[in-house]
Amino acid sequence: MVRLVLVLGDQLSLDLSALRKADKGSDVVVMAEVMGEASYVPHHPKKIAFTFMAMRYFATDLRAQGWSVAYTRLDDPENTGTITGELIRRAAEKGAAGVVYTEPGEWRLIDALAEMPLKSHCLSDTRFIASHKEFEDWADGRKQLRMEYFYRDMRRKTGLLMDGDKPEGGKWNYDHDNRKPAPDQVDFEGPLRFAPDEDVLVLVSERFSGNFGDLRPFWFATTSAQAQEQLAHWIDGGLPKFGDFQDAMLNDQPFLYHSLISFYLNAGLLDPLAVCQQVEAAYHAGNAPLNAVEGFIRQIIGWREYVRGIYFREGPDYTARNGLGHDRALPDVYWGAPSKMNCMTQSVAQTKEHAYAHHIQRLMVTGNFALLAGIDPAHVHEWYLAVYADAYEWVEAPNVIGMSQFADDGIIASKPYISSGNYIHKMSNYCGSCAYRVQDKTGENACPFNLLYWHFLDRHRARFKSNPRMGNMYRVWDRMEETKRETILREADQWLAKLDQGAAV
Repeated sequence: MVRLVLVLGDQLSLDLSALRKADKGSDVVVMAEVMGEASYVPHHPKKIAFTFMAMRYFATDLRAQGWSVAYTRLDDPENTGTITGELIRRAAEKGAAGVVYTEPGEWRLIDALAEMPLKSHCLSDTRFIASHKEFEDWADGRKQLRMEYFYRDMRRKTGLLMDGDKPEGGKWNYDHDNRKPAPDQVDFEGPLRFAPDEDVLVLVSERFSGNFGDLRPFWFATTSAQAQEQLAHWIDGGLPKFGDFQDAMLNDQPFLYHSLISFYLNAGLLDPLAVCQQVEAAYHAGNAPLNAVEGFIRQIIGWREYVRGIYFREGPDYTARNGLGHDRALPDVYWGAPSKMNCMTQSVAQTKEHAYAHHIQRLMVTGNFALLAGIDPAHVHEWYLAVYADAYEWVEAPNVIGMSQFADDGIIASKPYISSGNYIHKMSNYCGSCAYRVQDKTGENACPFNLLYWHFLDRHRARFKSNPRMGNMYRVWDRMEETKRETILREADQWLAKLDQGAAV
């Protein structure tokens, strides 16, 4: 009896549990480009094009290995527009008894497949290092779910950077060595650039021309082999200085020493453990320092696995949480409107061009601004999900709702990740070409981050005054002259009023 095997656009791995469970001789793989997945948020055109290209190449690989593949293109006149619709259509067409699939990474799709009127079997996604049960067992009974301790367990489980039962070099974490300010110049040429499928680019330009983001030039890897080329290229040229400058930001330098493989990891084109093993090998070969290698591996087996655990543990309502009661609409600056804030202009412009920004730009520029300004976290979440090519809800939502916006009341972060303009000044050269003056705390030219920082602390005093990591901030605020505090709050209110009116700020 024929059975359908669903492969989603972020499950492009030959080691997918649904494929391992299937019978190549009798089962039919179903893959579909559908408007329901392409438009539930206004995805960046590059993300849509990347997904469609990678899906098409993966389907070709499956057929070459002997699989029967029922593939639906977006412009197929029989396309039903949804994953469940395509499964139902293909089941009728093939006379299939049911469908087997690997658990999706978004509750929205998990629920849709569970309610489908077909006999179905959902399998665990074994591409991750920690299963749901492992994370639940680790989290059970803990008052605080801090990533650092989970990460150490993942190191022990995988054996990565372990010297017997001790961490390599004697320390678990070398983050202290990974906070150097922006270098004067970058001597790594950035990511490899691959030729795109022009048919897909034409399709996406016709169907999604109104979406935020530049479709061309398109240079992403779209096959596992190309993704592996990019990984090797980065290990050779970018990894040695990645640790030192991973938090740095430079005008017109979107990539610095970053790997740009998150697109490929999250789509299934690269295996996370294999990636980490290759990075570890560079350290043991003497080609990369320990602080760089440990910092990267922590992002993959620590943070990436941890946020997935949080997403599934917290459940479908996680994205609706708003612990601080923020309700301001997302300003137009996030969609490329002119701004006098150079840090925001730089971060949004490269997001528009590349569907990419690195973690500090996301956390300490666009995320920090949203938190300080009191923007509704649901709006912030939808923006991040829409504009980044590596954004899937399981990884994006905890990073935004929890880490960036503190909307989950501290499940992930022990305090809000807020800063004045001084942090951005320290870690970038953005402030030198900004219309505002980071040195000014008040006045017409004062950096908005300076005003909004104290405004945030003042309006949330009852919530955070007892937080041991924030006590010093409140002591500094309380020692200020009362007239200065009043000036800061008045000017912050005036600035936010202009923001609400749609003025260029």
